[in-house]
Amino acid sequence: MIEKRIDVNERLPLLQSIPLSLQHLFAMFGATVLVPYLVGLDTSVTLFSSGVGTLLYILITKGKIPAYLGSSFAFIAAMTAIIGSVPGKLGSPDKVALAMGGCVIVGLLYLVVALAIAKYGTGWINFLLPPVVIGSVVIVIGLGLAGSAVGMAMGNIWLALAALAIAIVAAAFFKGFLGVIPVLIGIIGGYLVALFTGHVQFGTVAAAHYFAVPGFIFPKFTWGAIIAIAPIALVVITEHIGHLIVTGNIIERDFMKDPGLHRSLAGDGVATMVAGFLGGPPNTTYGENIGVMAITRVFSVWVIGGAAVIAIILSFIPKIGTFIQTIPVPVMGGICILLFGIIASQGIRMLVEAGIDFSQKRNLIIASVILVIGIGGAKITIGGIEFSGMPLATYIGIILNLVIPHSKDLDNKQKSNSAKKQAAAGK
Repeated sequence: MIEKRIDVNERLPLLQSIPLSLQHLFAMFGATVLVPYLVGLDTSVTLFSSGVGTLLYILITKGKIPAYLGSSFAFIAAMTAIIGSVPGKLGSPDKVALAMGGCVIVGLLYLVVALAIAKYGTGWINFLLPPVVIGSVVIVIGLGLAGSAVGMAMGNIWLALAALAIAIVAAAFFKGFLGVIPVLIGIIGGYLVALFTGHVQFGTVAAAHYFAVPGFIFPKFTWGAIIAIAPIALVVITEHIGHLIVTGNIIERDFMKDPGLHRSLAGDGVATMVAGFLGGPPNTTYGENIGVMAITRVFSVWVIGGAAVIAIILSFIPKIGTFIQTIPVPVMGGICILLFGIIASQGIRMLVEAGIDFSQKRNLIIASVILVIGIGGAKITIGGIEFSGMPLATYIGIILNLVIPHSKDLDNKQKSNSAKKQAAAGK
């Protein structure tokens, strides 16, 4: 049993590394495979791109940051709108290719931002995307998916509630590693309930091959898909920064400086571009795996890399992907009620932690407009290109933030609060 701290570049014996890598695989598995299940992508391709993306990230960050990259939930609504698939069914290859074109551009945006950060620092990000904009957009991402989650659950509400209850119990009461994987526990528990009540069909699993190359789909680029998906990159970049800071705090290193935020974002960008060229969803660093490291005190990139290699191996076993597709839609619906609600709650948390004062008209206006336009499904067409939902809300939020003047009283209040916090920290 590992009791001491294992640092970033330390290698453990193989028999110790494998189970530790499997822990990381289990931590990311539920959320990573849920995204392709919901939007109509191939699970095998997703596992492959997740594993390859993680290895590329480790390479680009010079093996200095232990982070696993899995499917991002932020892109679900936009990809679903483009692909038009129902949960549990593969989307049309042509429509998937269109969505992948947008995903590749997301990765390219990461690289552009990484270059800008390397040259100018991070101040311009805070200016362009302050917490009132980012927090409101994150709320839109979660609540915009609420109808989808409930619709999935209504196929068999009792089955959905069973999966939801199991996930809630795991999240609220389980400790240690089990407390880090409530999504996976909820899916497994809900699946077992469905199995015992006769709601699972195994015919497709029996017909699936034991070995096959994943069904890669290469991207097609259209302005419509790019405009719908690309702005989400701005939101996920802020999530990436938060994860990097948390990881650094746990390991007691400043990853923002060494190897640098620009390298970390570049690694995420390259991983997302590769995923888009193969037919997988955009990647993001996973909080679940950060939690595993905090619990085990094992920070080795070799362990993270081992999880990535195992994911790649699993991607060549079609029976696994086919088995995942046997999970009843209501089970996933119950899990999504919790997950999408948590995403919205994270947006509220951002607003609270940033100390956003809604007695100030500027903040109230920006948040209100973003929420109503994003959740209400507003659409406008300019030059034959449609802007709608969350992307439209993000664009308008950025514009409002740039044109509405700041209140001097608010600025003075924020400076006063900052000074008080610094004084308290000094004590």
